[in-house]
Amino acid sequence: MSLHSTLQPYADAWTHSIEAISELVQPLAEADWNRRTPCPGWSVRDIVSHVIGMDCEMLGDPRPIHTLPRDLYHVTNEHQRYMEMQVDVRRHHTAPEMTSELEYTIIRRNRQLRNENRQPDAKMRGTLGAEVTLEDAMRRHAFNVWVHEQDLRAALGRPGDLDSPGAHVARDVLLEAMPAIVADKAQAPRSSAVVLDVHGPLEFLRTIRVDIQGRGTLETAPALGPAATLSLDWETYVRLSCGRVTLDSVSDRIKAEGDPELTAAILRNFTVTT
Repeated sequence: MSLHSTLQPYADAWTHSIEAISELVQPLAEADWNRRTPCPGWSVRDIVSHVIGMDCEMLGDPRPIHTLPRDLYHVTNEHQRYMEMQVDVRRHHTAPEMTSELEYTIIRRNRQLRNENRQPDAKMRGTLGAEVTLEDAMRRHAFNVWVHEQDLRAALGRPGDLDSPGAHVARDVLLEAMPAIVADKAQAPRSSAVVLDVHGPLEFLRTIRVDIQGRGTLETAPALGPAATLSLDWETYVRLSCGRVTLDSVSDRIKAEGDPELTAAILRNFTVTT
C-alpha cells in the first residue's frame, strides 16, 4: 500500500461511507430515488449524483459541460452552481444507470487509492478551481461523503454509522469551526471559555477559550466556571452544524447554561456548511 499514513484515515472513512451508500441505494425502487433528503433541494438521486461527481473530480475527470436551469431555488451563489452541475446533469438518469455509475466510480477510486503515492502536501484542483493540498481534499471529501450518507439514511429511514470512521472525521472538521463561531461571530467575552458537551454514539467534551486578544482556541481540557455550556446529542450537533435542521426544530434537544445572550448568539451561528 503506497498511501501515506497521514491520508489513510481519510481513505478508510471514505471507503466505509461509500460502501454504505452503495448498499443503501442498490435495492431502491425507481420511485425511492425521488425521495426528499434533509439536504436542501436535493433528492436521493441528487445526493448520489453529487457523491459520484465529487469522486469523479477526485479522479481528475473533466467537469460536465452543462447549462443549469434558471428555476433551481436552492442555487443562490457560485459555489452552489458549481456543486449543482454534477447533480443536474444526472437528474433524468434511471436507477440502474445511477447504481452502475456509482459502482464503476467506486472501482476507479479504489484503484486510484491503491496506487496513490503523492505526499499529503501535494497540490491538486479543488472547488471552483482553487488549489488545495491532497490531505485537505481527502479530509473534506471523507467528511462530505459521510454527511451525505447520513442524508440518505434520514431520507430512507435507515439510521446508522453515527460512530463510523467518517463520523470521527466529521467531528474534527466541525469542531475546527467552533473557535471562530464563539470568538468572532458570537463575540464571547475576552478571557472566557465556552464548553461544548456532546453525547450519544460519539461523545466528546471540548472547551473553546477566548484569550485577552479575542482569539479563540479549541482545547480538550475542561474549563472551570465557563461563561456558557452547551449540551446536545451528536446527531443534533451534526444536523444543526450542517444546516439540515433549523434551531427552532431542535431547541428541545439542546441544554444551554450560563450567559443566555452568549448561548443564543453561538446557536444562531452554529451552521457551518449546507
